[in-house]
Amino acid sequence: MTDTAVEATAPPTLVQKIAAEVLGTAVLVFLGCGSVVIFSNAASDTSGLSGLFAITSIGLSFGIAIVAMAYTFGRVSGGHFNPAVSVGAALGGRISWKDAGLYSAAQIVGGLVGGLLLALTAVSSDFGWDFGEPLGSNGFGDHGGVELLGALLIEIILTFIFVTVILGTTDERNRAVAAMAPLTIGLTLAAIHFVAIPATGTSVNPARSIGVAFFSGGDAIAQLWLFIVAPLVGGVVAGLLYPLVFGHGTDPVPGSGLNFGAGGSSDPAFTQQWNQQQGFGQQGYQQQGYAQQPPAQSQPIIQDGWQWDPAAQQWIPAQQQPAAPAAPAAPDPQAPQAPQAPQQGGWAPPANDQTQVRPPQ
Repeated sequence: MTDTAVEATAPPTLVQKIAAEVLGTAVLVFLGCGSVVIFSNAASDTSGLSGLFAITSIGLSFGIAIVAMAYTFGRVSGGHFNPAVSVGAALGGRISWKDAGLYSAAQIVGGLVGGLLLALTAVSSDFGWDFGEPLGSNGFGDHGGVELLGALLIEIILTFIFVTVILGTTDERNRAVAAMAPLTIGLTLAAIHFVAIPATGTSVNPARSIGVAFFSGGDAIAQLWLFIVAPLVGGVVAGLLYPLVFGHGTDPVPGSGLNFGAGGSSDPAFTQQWNQQQGFGQQGYQQQGYAQQPPAQSQPIIQDGWQWDPAAQQWIPAQQQPAAPAAPAAPDPQAPQAPQAPQQGGWAPPANDQTQVRPPQ
């Protein structure tokens, strides 16, 4: 096999996965939030543009962006581009918590990069935008269409739907539609935007909200907590419920699920397999030659240097191991007799054929 073939089949490195998450999230923020900024400028100069067209165009921008990035980087990192998705995948047994933490950090960095590039583009163009003004940021109350409780419910529910769709379409048992998973996920994200744009501006992604909040002024930063907490709650609920209701397509990744140890295993068969390998349980006893009896019941009876052989029904020197079970042999007058309990004035078993030791009186 040539070096080129080996390189082509090598799995992605951790650096490549992190880079994919950074780039994918940056593109998602730039294209999705960029459509908000550009449409806002176009709407002020172009007649006949309705709110329905605005919602549709912005929603499709986010959906198409996620489809493109998922097809581009899905083979590398899985194409999360969203901390809520990574947390849900970790709880669902798809990735370890260590990878989920690294992915989330990379996604936040990517969101900030995308937000910075969008801010530089907007401020250098004739959009009438300046730093501190909304840059596709999220909001509620005076800065959105619903109040605090409504914003929480909308973001939690829609994120739950989004993460559940991702876990379902990427399930190992759903191979028949695996190639269509990115398209399904993108259309779902677009539909979610159709619903939530008038309410909160649609987050369902902490990295997307963080990426533009710091360029949108104090109000966006003050309300940013909701668009971090609510999507994470929705992702947690989806990550817990999906495997609980529908099971796992494959064994959970070690260090995932409710097992937060990086080196642990969340595979329930792991403990049973380990126990069998170590000789515990009925199968382990059989492998150790004890049939169905525990070792404690098979300990040899040793007394005064002699060991009782139950198969031959006779005493043998303790230094020798009993031979394979055989038919009882005829009594040998030269063989030592079974030791008797010492009595007053009695004798201990002879140590050899020449020397006798009298027990103390």
